[in-house]
Amino acid sequence: MNQLPEEKSPEKVEKNLAEFPKKVGIIYSEVKREYFPTEAQYVTEKEAENDAKVVGGYLEKLGINVYYYPGTPNLVVDIDRDKPDMVFNLVGSIHGQEYLSSTVPGILESLDIPYTGAGILGESLSYNKFLVKELLQSHGVPVPHFQLMPTSTMPLEVTMRYPLISKLNEIHGAVEITKDALSDTEKHLRERMKFLISTYKQPVLLEEFIAGREVTAILLEGLNKKVYLAEKVFKVEGDPYQFASFEHQWSEEAHYKKYQDPLLVELVKRAFDVLRMSDYGKFDVRLDQSGRYYFVDSNSNPAFGPRELDCALANILDIYGISFNEILKRLLLNTMRDAVGKQLLPVPGTNGDEEKPETTNVIEQVSS
Repeated sequence: MNQLPEEKSPEKVEKNLAEFPKKVGIIYSEVKREYFPTEAQYVTEKEAENDAKVVGGYLEKLGINVYYYPGTPNLVVDIDRDKPDMVFNLVGSIHGQEYLSSTVPGILESLDIPYTGAGILGESLSYNKFLVKELLQSHGVPVPHFQLMPTSTMPLEVTMRYPLISKLNEIHGAVEITKDALSDTEKHLRERMKFLISTYKQPVLLEEFIAGREVTAILLEGLNKKVYLAEKVFKVEGDPYQFASFEHQWSEEAHYKKYQDPLLVELVKRAFDVLRMSDYGKFDVRLDQSGRYYFVDSNSNPAFGPRELDCALANILDIYGISFNEILKRLLLNTMRDAVGKQLLPVPGTNGDEEKPETTNVIEQVSS
């Protein structure tokens, strides 16, 4: 007769939940110039390995052994060899294709390795902005009028009013979000779409441009969901036609100031759940001159790193007094907590004596 699963005491469970892993992997994008159709897209990924090592340096200071993995076909072999206790998934593209990043969670699931960030579905959704807009709209999260344009000659829907902004449907990092992205005339719009579709070989998402202010929201999970809001500070204050462009994100130091609104906090939490994000996520929201919110972008795996890497996530949380060390600790504990939770579930035909990953006590790390 099969034995009943061993019941874990509250003390044993609490101890497991208060521990850091000893071995952590960081997966990052393998980047070569020839993978990308333009210099602009290459710029968004070219520092991937260096950024991963900066993050790894912070983990090493917590007494954790760090392993680095480029997102290549050798990933499965390398991870299976080292058997890290968990992995930070920082992959933004594979062979220059951002949507292929959604394969990484699948690989980690198959290897039974806990990891940070969204799962397969959440990552896949993130690389289809049109579908994201459809899902948000159907769940009561406000978005601008939008239309997917597979060709540059497709007729505009009657709801689409100028000015319109053109976005690549499958690429993040504000690639091609420049002054030329904003169109006031059909002639300019058609020329812009023709360039984007022919260069990047993907549809264009058109949105009605929302004149006003811009707020970035970071949601960070721990034992509960916490939302941190910050308004982007532009060089020329009071210009409602300013927006976070490619240059603003990659060539200039970003500036933010605290922003608070309980309504927006609840909308961000709803969007996070609808889009099946996990651990952390980033949302860009426009606030029009009548005080109405419109979600214009979301990212389940935004740029991740400390303030010296000028990442929105770290910059905004720093405004709220949360250091990058604290962000890392939350993610480490959250990921291992979820993994321990899976281990605690009764498995038919077992006695609950499965091997547990090596861990290092958090209290020892904090006190040191």
